[in-house]
Amino acid sequence: MPYKKIPMLNPIVELDGDEMTRVLWQWVKNDLLLPFVGLKTEYYDLGLANRDKTDDKVTADAAEAIKKWGVGCKCATITPNVQRVAEYNLKRMYPSPNATLRAALDGTIFRAPITAKNIAPYIPGWKKPVTVARHAYADIYKAAEFRVEGAGTAELTVKYADGSTETKTVNEFGGAGVLMGMFNTDKSIYAFARACFAYALSSGQDLWFGAKDTIAKIYDGRFKEIFAEVHAEFAARFRERGIQYYYMLIDDAVAQAVKSEGGFVWALKNYDGDVMSDMVASATGSLALMTSVLVSPDGKYEYEAAHGTVTRHYYKHLKGEPVSTNSVATIFAWSGALRKRGELDNLPALVTFADKLEIAVADTINGGVLTGDLVPLYTGSEPVRRVDARGFIREVAEKVEN
Repeated sequence: MPYKKIPMLNPIVELDGDEMTRVLWQWVKNDLLLPFVGLKTEYYDLGLANRDKTDDKVTADAAEAIKKWGVGCKCATITPNVQRVAEYNLKRMYPSPNATLRAALDGTIFRAPITAKNIAPYIPGWKKPVTVARHAYADIYKAAEFRVEGAGTAELTVKYADGSTETKTVNEFGGAGVLMGMFNTDKSIYAFARACFAYALSSGQDLWFGAKDTIAKIYDGRFKEIFAEVHAEFAARFRERGIQYYYMLIDDAVAQAVKSEGGFVWALKNYDGDVMSDMVASATGSLALMTSVLVSPDGKYEYEAAHGTVTRHYYKHLKGEPVSTNSVATIFAWSGALRKRGELDNLPALVTFADKLEIAVADTINGGVLTGDLVPLYTGSEPVRRVDARGFIREVAEKVEN
């Protein structure tokens, strides 16, 4: 007998993607969502072929849709390099869809490990998840770059609205080299800081922020100053909650994080957050065990898996070979989006379904039914049953049904 599906009021903005994760995306929808939820989505195909067909307009349109509807769910996508341009016969080297979406929403990315009691972290001292709060705007991802072809003077110039200018010499090149200029804005840094303090307050966790103001005295120094200002706004509430804010140099923060028990929010600039979120995911167990949500200052949410498109598995899949791609982060992207949609639209049944979906995933893993990447990390007493990607999703579906 078919289930009575949980109704939805407003749609989730669905951003489809590339390669193996695109395949997983459809399996998750077919097996875990459509049988139980009257799923409403506004669909945008961010697969590389369609981005090329639309001259990447589809990515900008998807960002506007998230602004309209408030909740998006994104599949992993390819950011093309020279090899990909040739492989897909692209018209040009398109920018990262994630960078486009993050710039449009001016959001902060919060990434937290997905834990299961029978999966042992690679860093045994970590007893609690470390949540990485990544500033998802500008810095190296919106930088202007040059290949300097020969001797010359590189200068950085600001032309102010009143007509005045300010110039600094970057380097006197004696020969060929490379050059990059990057930026950020006070507005975005304030939004990032307030999002981090608010998240730490709501979760009852200490907040760490690490940068390199001893070297980038103006650039990183401005981040440090703004975080100190925003801390003053939150200090009393932090004291009431029994939590603290710590600033430290990024290298010290890395050393302290590895030696800690976890259980804190780690605020990081854009590039640092990109790198350290993968480290945290891997150290916790697997890159596929990491949630990721982009939160804009005005309360728009975009959920995604934190990993890439799993190219190697995709080409095996195209040959008809079974693959053991871990779908957990993709499932949690959908559960996060459904939960937020349910909260915003006052649909408790949708929130409950999202919770049960995540519990079914944990129960499957804790019961010893695992994709290949998790087998070496399993510490439970149940006999291990290694399954392929589709098999794992179907095991979760059985638990949801029950």
